[in-house]
Amino acid sequence: MREIAVLGATGSIGASALDVIARHPERLRATVLAAGSNVDALLALCRTHRPRHAVIADEAGYIALRDGLRDAGLDTEAHAGADAICALAAGSDCDTVVAAIVGAAGLPSTLAAAHAGKRLLLANKESLVLAGELLMQAACNGGATIVPIDSEHNAIFQCLPDAAARDGLAHITLTASGGPFRGWRRDTLEAVTPEQAVAHPKWSMGPKISVDSATLMNKGLEVIEAHHLFNVERARIDVLVHPQSLVHSLVTFRDGSTLAQLGLPDMRTALAVGFGWPERLESGVAGLDLLAQGGRLEFEAPDLDAFPCLRLAFDALEAGGTAPAVLNAANEVAVSAFLQRRVGFLSIPRLVEAALSGTPAGAADSLEGLHQADAAARRHVEHEITRMGPAT
Repeated sequence: MREIAVLGATGSIGASALDVIARHPERLRATVLAAGSNVDALLALCRTHRPRHAVIADEAGYIALRDGLRDAGLDTEAHAGADAICALAAGSDCDTVVAAIVGAAGLPSTLAAAHAGKRLLLANKESLVLAGELLMQAACNGGATIVPIDSEHNAIFQCLPDAAARDGLAHITLTASGGPFRGWRRDTLEAVTPEQAVAHPKWSMGPKISVDSATLMNKGLEVIEAHHLFNVERARIDVLVHPQSLVHSLVTFRDGSTLAQLGLPDMRTALAVGFGWPERLESGVAGLDLLAQGGRLEFEAPDLDAFPCLRLAFDALEAGGTAPAVLNAANEVAVSAFLQRRVGFLSIPRLVEAALSGTPAGAADSLEGLHQADAAARRHVEHEITRMGPAT
């Protein structure tokens, strides 16, 4: 029986993970459920899945969680706070951790699980972008197995099953749907609203990730992730826009062969791979019928003029050190400001670029240094937003 901690249980990835878990009661059990601040949603999940532990990151929600579990007649133990999430991720009540807490807040628990040698189903991309070197070293030292849950990295994981395959690797190609504004010119993007930006044509995701997909920053972050996960330098990482979102990534080998992983755009496939690997588990996702999907697979180069966030991510990867941490922090603040209508859509890449040029890069060899870079980038972007004044 695989015992699983789902961190970010009330989000879309958490919901998909719990769906797969529920399909295999004889093999999989959710023993720890963690959420940010939505006590009611967490209680509803506890009533369905009956974990041993439930933890709410917002400590103000502890009493409501504790009393709600008691009133529901559940013996689930209530916890609160980031330290509790880390302790449960590293503890003996799980052997597998779904790391799906959004943003830099997910880093401490992801590192805790890696140090503890868990099977780590990694959906929190910021952990790799912010602290990729530290996370991969922690996984190596702790004996953890990282299975990426982003569909693109999961595809590469499936195409590179062992060391021999990785030895023959020439380059990898990540695919991008292009988001809701594929084909739009830069000058038409100025008036984009948050409602338009979160309306992704293929995936159901949270608002922050949806905006990242709309700006192509999501793909830029995935480029940095791929560098760490597969030990591939920037020169051997490509991006192609693929609007059908059926080819999730491609791997080209030095003999000229290219392998691709295809499937319907549903996160449950990647999660089932993570739970069962090297075995295959039923995920609830239908097999791919290419004719039913239109019988066409299209690819095009990304437009880096209209969507400069992808270029900025490549630049940050080339710069190395704390530059990816600055990129990530600046983007988080800029996207939040856009969702609050404090800045316009095209201000997101402008603010990120300003932070990259205005925040000196340092070594990425300690959490303290990374947190300092993160904080400096956030201050820089907030200052720029204040200086810019209200969005028009």
